Amino acid sequence: MGAPDLTAVLPLGLALNFFTDTGFWTGVGVLAGIYALVALGLQLNVGFTGMTNFGAAGFMAVGAYSMAILVLKAGFSFWLSLPVAMLIAIGFGLLVGLPSLRLRADYFAIATIALAEIVRIFAQNADSLTGGNQGLFCGEGGAGACFNDAWTKLSTTMQGWLENLGWTNPESLAPLLVVVWLFVIGATLGLRFVQKSPWGRVLRAIREDQDAAEALGKHTIVYKLQSLAIAAAIGSFAGFFLALDLATVHPLDYEPLVTFFAYGVLVLGGLASYWGVLAGAVLFWVVLEGTRFIGFGLDVTQIAALRFFIVGLALILLMVFRPQGMFGKREEMVLGE
Repeated sequence: MGAPDLTAVLPLGLALNFFTDTGFWTGVGVLAGIYALVALGLQLNVGFTGMTNFGAAGFMAVGAYSMAILVLKAGFSFWLSLPVAMLIAIGFGLLVGLPSLRLRADYFAIATIALAEIVRIFAQNADSLTGGNQGLFCGEGGAGACFNDAWTKLSTTMQGWLENLGWTNPESLAPLLVVVWLFVIGATLGLRFVQKSPWGRVLRAIREDQDAAEALGKHTIVYKLQSLAIAAAIGSFAGFFLALDLATVHPLDYEPLVTFFAYGVLVLGGLASYWGVLAGAVLFWVVLEGTRFIGFGLDVTQIAALRFFIVGLALILLMVFRPQGMFGKREEMVLGE
């Protein structure tokens, strides 16, 4: 007799073979790492500086498009394009912050999401520069040319290294998974280090009482701009990694939903907890992607809606029973205006 069909006996109609699908979970791990990076920038802004930034997707888009345009249109090497694109994203963050940081917190949130949407809509309409609704992809800039050619060569080399280390037949995304998470851990350690410095303590003071911080002689706008610039730099790398994962840069990849997903990660992990962001990113994407395999006899559209319902319900229950998140502390939830 053959093995029993487990999907027929499970009450949820859940296919079990996806548990051992390394290709699927490698892709999930890459997405979790990318959103962990985005949420780390938001943690610095929201959790430690008290700035409600809804423009994270804009930072990602500026970084990714700048990198691809520099390689495909300006002839930069891939490796040189990364720091230049990061500086462009930082410049965009400062451009966003200079006029809007003097606004009240709720107006600042509206301004950031509006500016992120301006970036996306500009990318949709600047056909000659960004490819418009087709985006930037392999084939731009000459036969066979692609902005990620240099990464593809390194990825192939890294697959050989992983095989030598004992990873039999590593997935094509395995090198990207390793690099993304090394960057996530490095960014987390760096942010934790600076957060314990006098600079980090000033950010906490601004979060808790901006007027008191100003009374002590601190230029709060300067510190907020620095916080926003660091978030923009981290967001640009998230944009790079997403472009490498998808092998394209497309306006639809940087919709406001990206920022809201990152906030979901932030809520799960907890405010003012960098390590919580990492755990929140893994949990969020495991739940969101793992529920693809729930059956109930539903079609693809209904399953997609059910997946978001499950994630939303989990977030609601978390906010009811543990509003500070998995690793957050209640005393860290008091934000200034």
